[in-house]
Amino acid sequence: MNVALWIVAGVLAFLFAAVGLMKVSKPKSELAAGNMTWAEDFSSGTLKTIGAVEVLAAIGLVLPAVLDIAVVLVPLAAAGLAVTMVGAAVVHARRKESSAIVVNVVLLALAVFVAWGRFGPHSF
Repeated sequence: MNVALWIVAGVLAFLFAAVGLMKVSKPKSELAAGNMTWAEDFSSGTLKTIGAVEVLAAIGLVLPAVLDIAVVLVPLAAAGLAVTMVGAAVVHARRKESSAIVVNVVLLALAVFVAWGRFGPHSF
């Protein structure tokens, strides 16, 4: 189970770091023109904040465990990403983007799995 938790945390960290860095580094117009059409509903500052939170959570999923420092941050980061995915699903539901909700639910389930495992029976 420990290996599965590491793999899922690593995959989540990679995905959220990549998407978060894209939100931080690209202008709002470029994000909205691509496959993030929901970005047009938010200010540029909000998009940058969401991206920064995603990058920090990605770091928090892996780095504390690797360094064996403040390992409680791993399940906290996973729980934070779960909350973020609930918010993302709400945004997509309001915009009637059902295919995006499926992705949010899968990422939510993976984040909850990591949070459950690292808070509970397989904590560090």
